[in-house]
Amino acid sequence: MTILLATLNARYSHASLGLRYLLANMGELQEQTQLQEFVIGAKATEVVDKILSCKPRIVGLGVYIWNAEDSLRVVAMLKRVAPDVVVVLGGPEVSHETQEQPIAQLADYVVTGWGDVTFPQLCRAILHGPRPLMKVHAGVQPPLSEIRLPYAFYDDRDIAHRTLYVEASRGCPFKCEFCLSSLDKTAWAFDLDLFLAEMEALHARGARLFKFVDRTFNLNVKASLRIMQFFLDRLAAHPEDPVFAHFEVVPDHLPDALKEAISKFPPGTLQLEIGIQTFNPEVQAIISRRQNDEKSAANLRWLREQSHAHLHVDLIAGLPGEDIDSFARGFDQLVALDPHEIQFGILKRLRGTPVIRHTDAYKLVFDAYAPYTILSTDRIGFADMQRLVRFARYWDMIANSGRFANTLPLILGDAPFAHFMALSDWLFARTDATHRIALDRLAALVGDWLHEGGMARAQATALLESDYAGQVNMRHLRIGREKTDQATKRQARHQAA
Repeated sequence: MTILLATLNARYSHASLGLRYLLANMGELQEQTQLQEFVIGAKATEVVDKILSCKPRIVGLGVYIWNAEDSLRVVAMLKRVAPDVVVVLGGPEVSHETQEQPIAQLADYVVTGWGDVTFPQLCRAILHGPRPLMKVHAGVQPPLSEIRLPYAFYDDRDIAHRTLYVEASRGCPFKCEFCLSSLDKTAWAFDLDLFLAEMEALHARGARLFKFVDRTFNLNVKASLRIMQFFLDRLAAHPEDPVFAHFEVVPDHLPDALKEAISKFPPGTLQLEIGIQTFNPEVQAIISRRQNDEKSAANLRWLREQSHAHLHVDLIAGLPGEDIDSFARGFDQLVALDPHEIQFGILKRLRGTPVIRHTDAYKLVFDAYAPYTILSTDRIGFADMQRLVRFARYWDMIANSGRFANTLPLILGDAPFAHFMALSDWLFARTDATHRIALDRLAALVGDWLHEGGMARAQATALLESDYAGQVNMRHLRIGREKTDQATKRQARHQAA
């Protein structure tokens, strides 16, 4: 083995699509190339030890916002103990502002942008000469027809235990300034017949959990319908062994044909990730986001009332031009539309994104270290931003988890943001923690808060006991479903509510 492809994933259940693309496109070097994945939080000594045990001449490391700090430690140690091993970096984190990053300074080479063609070419030059003098190599973007698809490199262990990431297209035509896809000129589609043949091969091998990473799955409705029909056909043929598909869709583009297809998916088989981000038109204009809020709300309402799709909807706090009151109004509006989950995100400065152009006008202050979270703006001070961060964490633990389905409506009442912020402030004052709060303790704390707010202790206890009883029932229902990951478990709790 000559070349090792490696990265640190956020969780074991995540399988790196990018590394598998590289492996698929290594050409004659493929037999000399191996793939090895780690998880963030692993000790750098252990990662480096496993890398060197493969005796590679070249290590290609995928660097992302979530693994940037861990990757820096790994590269620093690797170059200390094995300086002759050539380290090549790639991935979105090192594709922009490259020269100023310590990890890029430590590495031998960096491939920016698309690596499918450029990384194998660079490896050939390193191995066979002439060795390149330039450290940074801009990735060549070939026609998608020239890129070999990676899905055969999901092994049986991946299929049995991990989420399989797939893509029918790359790129995005929209220009939302907080997103790296805003740098794309358009969206490019893979050959659909070839792609669906690969999906059929995965399904035949036992794959049942497909997560599409396409930025705008419903951009080309004809293609979307064919892909959805593929999954509907498998559901019809194997109702006892259903597939699960996750698509990211834009909220204001849901024509009738797409609605009809969505309505055919039975419960527990379809998740839609829907980016609202903000309901404030002025903020949308600042960040170059085109969105018809009226259509978006109507489509969310239709999806909730007329389909079984699990709705995971995104909002972002800390956008330039948005204060807490504006965010609160958008949050309350979204709660009223009743999606299954609201992903309350805090703005992050992805390297290379145009949002940085608003730094002076809106006094944007970002953390200097990954994941570069917004710390304050001219509308939201540091202390209030930290309150929003805590709100997001508690919201995920209480609302998005589905564990408090009966209690949550009484927590939120007629002012969801204000009431949950009050609970969030109270929880932090009591615990001084937003992580590692055991479920039993969290339930007891919520009960105390409801009681202090005027609810009879017996009523609060009964509410929480009804939620706990539901969790016991769901645990019985999940017995034997080893392929179900955390996302589908949360779905099951929402559906049972």
